[in-house]
Amino acid sequence: MPRLGTRKIYHKIRGNLALNSIKLGRDKLFEFLRAQQMLIVPKRRYIQTAMSKHWLKKYPNIIRDIQPERPEQIWVSDITYIKTDEGNCYLNMVTDAFSRKIMGYEMADNMDAASMRKAFEMAITGRKHKKKHSFIIPIRACSTVAKNTFRWPRKTT
Repeated sequence: MPRLGTRKIYHKIRGNLALNSIKLGRDKLFEFLRAQQMLIVPKRRYIQTAMSKHWLKKYPNIIRDIQPERPEQIWVSDITYIKTDEGNCYLNMVTDAFSRKIMGYEMADNMDAASMRKAFEMAITGRKHKKKHSFIIPIRACSTVAKNTFRWPRKTT
């Protein structure tokens, strides 16, 4: 029985073990097979979702050395995909770097900037500390989208 898992093997032989008065539990079977190097090493399924070697501008991490001191001081944004039966969905999130609270989110079947805009607008309306200024930092995966979608305040010198 090639590539039959240990749990299934244990289920199949459990009756024979009891008939022959052999006390061997599932965990001991795992230990035995591991000692004999007979466990199957599962193949790691890795799906690459981000392509970092592209021609688009990569924005630097300007908050690398800044530690947030209060909620809503620094927000980070991210897009992740969720595999479904109908294909991929994309979850756009804006997260507070201090509390790690998801401030805004939007699910879409594409990676259009409108989805991130909706997540950002949800985060803005859910703010509790409206008087204090915040940094909003898009991660690299969506920084080009964010730059083209939102009007960032210009530095005044």
